[in-house]
Amino acid sequence: MHQDSKADLIQYYHWLRQYGLNDSHSGNLSIRHGKTIWVTPSGACADTLTEDDLIACDIETGPGKGASLDAPLHIQCYRNNPNINAVMHSHGVHTVALTMDVDKYVPVDFEGHYYFGSVPVLKIDYDNYVSEAPQRVAETLQNTKITVVGGHGVYAAAETLNLAYKWTCSLELSAKTDFIRRMALQASN
Repeated sequence: MHQDSKADLIQYYHWLRQYGLNDSHSGNLSIRHGKTIWVTPSGACADTLTEDDLIACDIETGPGKGASLDAPLHIQCYRNNPNINAVMHSHGVHTVALTMDVDKYVPVDFEGHYYFGSVPVLKIDYDNYVSEAPQRVAETLQNTKITVVGGHGVYAAAETLNLAYKWTCSLELSAKTDFIRRMALQASN
């Protein structure tokens, strides 16, 4: 199996920004190499991030200094699921918008239904995010390839960055298609 490199992580982080799945300083990514994960730093700018900016974290002892606020969440995902090697967090606006007030999101398009069936949407209060999100998201990603924290963003976990990116992009396209469908139906009424 292909092992993702730090250069791959940078490329996918750039693509999330380039294709509108994150703004300039949002989201985070990580890859696992043995007991070490490489994660984007806190406040990373997708337009200027380099391999030298990535932060090493130990799966057993925790995040490295300067690691993303979500580094504990990434670490917990790897602890819970030894089959994944990549965790991706993004903020696709259509997905976030359509999952604000639901417990699950059911894509209406063929691909979304085929890939996901339904996507769990977790409700985590802003004030409790740092303490609750790592365990809740990691537990959810043990049983599904992708989940959403309502009002916040998307988390995908996979064997490779490419697969996590595929799930992330597919869910956003499903949500965008659904949004356009809803607008068209509303306009016709």
